Parts: sequence; C-alpha cells; structure tokens
Amino acid sequence: MTVVAMVPLMGGLAIAVDFTEMNREKQMVTNALDAANFATARRLTEGATDDQLKAYALDFFNANLNDVDPASATLNVTLPSNTSGGGLLTMTAQLAYKPYFYPAFAQLVGKSATDANQRINFNVTSQVRLKNTLEVALVLDNSGSMTTLGTGSGQKRIDLLKTASKQLVDTLAQQAVMIKQVDKPVQFGLVPFAASVNVGPANGNASWMDTEGLSPVSNENFDWSTLNAANKYAQQTNGIWYKRGTGWGSEEGQMLTRFSLYRDMKVVTNHERVVNSKRVVCDEYNSNNTCKRSHDEYDYIDSYGPFASWQGCVEARPYPYNVNDASPSGGSANTGTGVGDPATMFVPMFAPDEPGNHWKLTQDPDEAAPVTYGAVNSWWNDDPTSSTGQARQRNMAKYFQPRPIDAPALPAGNGPNYSCTTNPITPLTDVSVADGATAIKAAIDLMQPNGGTNVPEGMAWGWRVVSSGEPFTQGRRETEKGNDKVVIVLTDGANTYYTPSSLGYSDPANSKSTYASYGYLNPGYNGTSIGRMFMGTSGAIGQFDYSNGNYTNELNEQMATLCNNAKAANIMVMTVALDLSTSQASDKLAINALKSCSSDSRFRKDPTDPSKPAKLFWNATGASLSNDFKEIGNELSNLRVVG
Repeated sequence: MTVVAMVPLMGGLAIAVDFTEMNREKQMVTNALDAANFATARRLTEGATDDQLKAYALDFFNANLNDVDPASATLNVTLPSNTSGGGLLTMTAQLAYKPYFYPAFAQLVGKSATDANQRINFNVTSQVRLKNTLEVALVLDNSGSMTTLGTGSGQKRIDLLKTASKQLVDTLAQQAVMIKQVDKPVQFGLVPFAASVNVGPANGNASWMDTEGLSPVSNENFDWSTLNAANKYAQQTNGIWYKRGTGWGSEEGQMLTRFSLYRDMKVVTNHERVVNSKRVVCDEYNSNNTCKRSHDEYDYIDSYGPFASWQGCVEARPYPYNVNDASPSGGSANTGTGVGDPATMFVPMFAPDEPGNHWKLTQDPDEAAPVTYGAVNSWWNDDPTSSTGQARQRNMAKYFQPRPIDAPALPAGNGPNYSCTTNPITPLTDVSVADGATAIKAAIDLMQPNGGTNVPEGMAWGWRVVSSGEPFTQGRRETEKGNDKVVIVLTDGANTYYTPSSLGYSDPANSKSTYASYGYLNPGYNGTSIGRMFMGTSGAIGQFDYSNGNYTNELNEQMATLCNNAKAANIMVMTVALDLSTSQASDKLAINALKSCSSDSRFRKDPTDPSKPAKLFWNATGASLSNDFKEIGNELSNLRVVG
C-alpha cells in the first residue's frame, strides 16, 4: 500500500518542481526578449541593415538568457514593414522546456519513453513601437549672471552652456543622419531668453504680429490723443489710430502704431550752416536800449535719418495667453478686424521715453541745462506741454521732434529697445542635414548674456517653437503619432523683475517697475488698476505689492501654470538648474519650481523611491553640466524608440 501511495505523491512532486522551474525559465526568456527588443530598436534608429539587426538581436537575446540553454530557445524577429519609418518591431521567442522529473514519473505509470520525454513548448512576444521624429526647443538663459564662472569649472557659465548644448545637438544629429526612412527625424530650435524674448525683426509684418495696434497692450503708456494740432492730429477708428490732417502730408491716413513710431522718430544726420545766415541776438540791454550782451545764431539745413529700428523683441501677452499656446487672432491680416481676440496678437516692445530732457532747444548759451529726473530709460526730450511725470511719459508729440545731431550719447541699452538683449529665436531646424545642425550650433555660439531673467516667457516661446500653429509653424501636427515635442529649459537664477529704486534710479512716472516684457506695473492693464503681470494670479500674490520679491513670486506662479498647461498638451518638459544652491532661500525656490515643472521620465526610476518615475530635472554645476546634458541626450534618444 505504501508503494502504491508513493506513486501519485512522487508524480505530484515532480510536476510541482518542473512547473516552478518552467515558470522561472519562461520569465528569463521574457526578460531577455524585452531587453533584446529594446536594444535592437536603438540599433535600428542608428541605421543598421536588416541582417545586422537580426544578428544583433539574436546575440543580445542569447547573452541575456542567463542559465537557460540557448539551444532550447529560438528567436524570430519581425522588422517594421512600414517603409516610411516607425511601426512595430516584434520579437517572438519559443522555449522548448525539458522537464527534469516528469519523464521518470511518466514511464513509471506506463508511458512510452518517446511520450515521456516530449518537451513543453511555449511562446513569448515582445513589441516596441518605434518613434519616427523628435522636436526639441532649447530654452537657454542669456541673463547677465551667465557671465559668472561655473562652479568647479573655471569657465563662464555661458561658455559651458554653449559647449554642452552643441554636444547635445551633435549627438542627436549623428543618430538622425542615419535615418533614411522619414523626413526631418530630429529638429532643434533655440530660444535665448533674458528679460524678454526676441522673435526676429524679419517678422515685423507677420500675420501674428499686431501691426495695427489693436491689442490693448499696444497702447499701454501711449496717449495718442496728445497728437492734437489742428492740422496734424490722431484719430481712432474701429480701434485703430490714424494720422489725420494736412500737416501729415503724404502720410495722412496712415496708421499710428508702435511700428510706425520706430519709422517716424528721426535724428539729424547732417547739420549744414546756411551761408550768410548769421544774425546777432541780444541777450541783455543797457538802460539806453543798446545791446549789452549778445550771441550769434545761424540758420541750418538739416538732413534726417532713422533714430532706431525694432530689434525683434515682443511683449508678453496678457493672461491667459501668456501661459498657453492660443493661436493669434484679431488682426486684419489674420482672422480679420473685429474677429477673434486682439489680445492674442504679439506686440513689439517699445520702451517709452521716461521723463527727462537731454538737449537744449535753442542756440542761446544762457538756456538752462536740461533736467533729467534720474529715470532708468530717459532717451528723448519731453514735450514742454506735459506737466506730471506720467504725462511726460505718455505724451506722443515728443516723438515727432527730431533728435539733434549733437545730442549727448545714450547709455548702452537705452532707447525704445530697452530690455531687448537677446538674439532672435531659431525655429525648428532639421539637424539630420549638415546645414541644419551647423545653423543651430552657430546660433548657440552667438548667445551673449545680458539682462534680467524671465523663465516663463522663455518657456512659453519654447512651446510656441515646437507647436504646429502660429507664430512658428515648423512643428508637426499635435495629432501626429510617433512624434515627441520637448522643451528643455535651463536657467542659473530666480525670475526677476525690478523696481527702479532697486537699481538705483528714480521713478518720476510712478511706473512701479523698469520696462521689460510685461511693460510697467502701473498704470494697470487696459484701464484697470491691476498691472498686466499680476493678471491671473492667486490670492498669495499682492497685486499692489510693488517689490522685487513679489515680482519673483508672481513670475513663479505664472511658470507653474504654464508648466501644467504645457504638460497637459503633451509637451515633455526637461529642466536644468545651473549653479543654484539649496542652502539659499531664493535658489531653493527656483530649484523647486524647476523640478515641479519637469515631466516624468518614461525610462528611469527615482533613485530615492523606485516605485516612482524619475523627474526630468537636473541640478547641475559648472563641472557637471556636460555630463548632465549627456543624460538628457540619452533620454531624447530613448524617446525615439519607445512608444
């Protein structure tokens, strides 16, 4: 009886042992198959031939089987059949498992040796969806602090950034050039940012620019009604200001806009004295009515030239358009006047002349010296009819008086392009073509640090660069499968917006801030009491707290909203903090903001919590920046092969 009872017990034990071992080997085969599929997908994007790919897959599969006998496992590789690129890379492995104990048990109960020694076959399949294309916007800090030496490097931060960025472009370009199946497999764009962003002066007539002055932003700090001479005045019709009156000559009927102001401002380029035009002007008389003191005056023939041209920087749109990718509408060249929202249009920066005078108006040597008032950006003479500081700043008649040939030179950066310090955006460019990669790297080399820091404005333009809609339309449609849109943001400091007093200047117009991409904080936006930069903020932001710290907090809020909106639109956000210290409160806030802004990695796990994905954030130093950008390159390479 004992012998009879042992037979089923031995059979059950044999089956249990074999079942456990079979599952273990099956898992090993599955792991080896997944690893081989991913590795082969990487090789495919590098341009390997079909035969090379199949041989590589088999070698990688066998090498990762561990103690599973390769002779018992076969591999079948099905390469993508889509000749236009992308598709599925499918691998199937068959394991012929040979039981250890079951054959002996089977013969014990009467099975033939042939039946007892049959192998158990099972199949495992793995698929990787190949990505065709990648679109990357490099949003890089060009603020003045980037001239500082990078920690542990001995080089300026801007130079370290240039080197690391160009290496990243080269890495992806080398992979892209091997892909022959798809057009523009990898594209890079560049957004240098500081206190503002430059879209390029060549876009002055683009349909998405406010060329008619319809946006409420266009007329901030500009009171066109001060052009009110009887024969030379301004008149508003359907929201657009026009030149009216015979005093305008051939220009009558033309629009008055920021663009027209750049054209209308003149400087005397040649001041030719008229022969025999000397006249004596008496300055003081004797009691007998004879001249006691006099000076000579002359007539002159002047030639005029342009004073300044728009350099390409634009103002930030009002909320909510500053934190989204809404298409520009509301211009006659776009959706038509009266259609859409003019606030979505992009407005050229024009820093108003702040109160103060700089040159004399007569040839009288006794004329009083001009009063400057100590404003940050006073660059033209005020109109004499203006009284208060704000009226002096908003008066438009002054811009139509020419600047004398002998007017004192302006400080560097002052004028209507104040706060426009960066080079223009480089739109998405195909780096699989040598000329494209060269163009992007050349634009990186041209970056020069100068100005403040407005990370959300830079990032917003990074989103617009990879977007398929205006203003830049090089990006693929958002609905196109197999394409990733990535924005990489690097900064070395907190967001900044400044009060004049914090920079050592006065504020005679009560503007509450220096001029930058959000204009001034006072007067409020579009007839309200709230500055444009404060629109859409939470109760944590004091809308009448005019301090640098509050300005930074406000920009941080905007950045958080922008990041959430971008990620919700399937934009992958990678962020890099350069030389920021967690021991400094302002730096720590910036680090936390950048980390929160970043997307989750699709491949790496958080080293402190493997149950969570790693954040696509790097807290870099000058010494580590190159390696950190190599990690970014690996992430971007992986995006191109895994769905």
